[in-house]
Amino acid sequence: MTLSKRLLIFVPYAWLLALFLVPFFIVVKIALSDYAISIPPYTPTFDLSAGWAGFVDFLSKLDLENFVFLAEDDLYWKTFLSSLQIAVIATLLTLLVGFPFAYAIAQAPSEWRPSLVLLVILPFWTSFLIRVYALIGILSNEGFLNQFLMWTGLISEPLAILNTDIAVYIGIVYAYLPFMVLPIYATLDKLDGSLLEAAQDLGCTRFQAFWSVTIHLAKPGVIAGCFLVFIPTLGEFVIPSLLGGARTLMIGKVLWEEFFSNRDWPVASAVAVILLLILIVPIVLFQRSEQRLREQNQ
Repeated sequence: MTLSKRLLIFVPYAWLLALFLVPFFIVVKIALSDYAISIPPYTPTFDLSAGWAGFVDFLSKLDLENFVFLAEDDLYWKTFLSSLQIAVIATLLTLLVGFPFAYAIAQAPSEWRPSLVLLVILPFWTSFLIRVYALIGILSNEGFLNQFLMWTGLISEPLAILNTDIAVYIGIVYAYLPFMVLPIYATLDKLDGSLLEAAQDLGCTRFQAFWSVTIHLAKPGVIAGCFLVFIPTLGEFVIPSLLGGARTLMIGKVLWEEFFSNRDWPVASAVAVILLLILIVPIVLFQRSEQRLREQNQ
């Protein structure tokens, strides 16, 4: 292997080491520490001047007390389950909304597609926080949505949408819709229309051909879109804080409270480590299954 190729391989690994593995091990170390009223707000801290004996003493003071505390406290595991539920449902809702969008763009005339894709990514030109605040004005009791529904006569009094889980779902679908549409569109755009014609010539109805050909070939884009929505949604903080109510339990809100309100960095770090493991394990298992599938096809 030439030096240039080695350098090309080294760069992403160095990036991963510097921006993921090192911070992750720091968080793990804090998670194994104990809360203390000091700066930093945890103990023990490692002193290089203490030498090997100090390092051994440092390791002896680390424990799993914070992880045991999380397992025994109902609030935390209920929050994890609630976050998983909201993330899964929101991802499915985003898929139900995003797939027709992507399919419509892929089926549009070729000269229209760049403009339609631009409309999908246009919200990214505005601050994420501003877009979420705009939803408050739309979903509130005096907001545009309630005013429109009352004007049409569908309702006689405002609906309580804001500060509910429904508002959180609406906010997540709205905010993360482009992450679902773009990978699905990229897959559908490469679809060969002759495959659908061949399926219909072989006796499939239009729906059967769509299900057997289009949905099957769009699977990589669907999976990529679901991951792109599910991963950030699971740790979402802004949307549940601004649109959700006090009963909306999500990991992002718990992390904020532990880090900045309670100043309990060890417990917050333990929550972050568990959250990361929840995200990494299914991704690794999925990659291994895809690799086995590719090996079988070869």
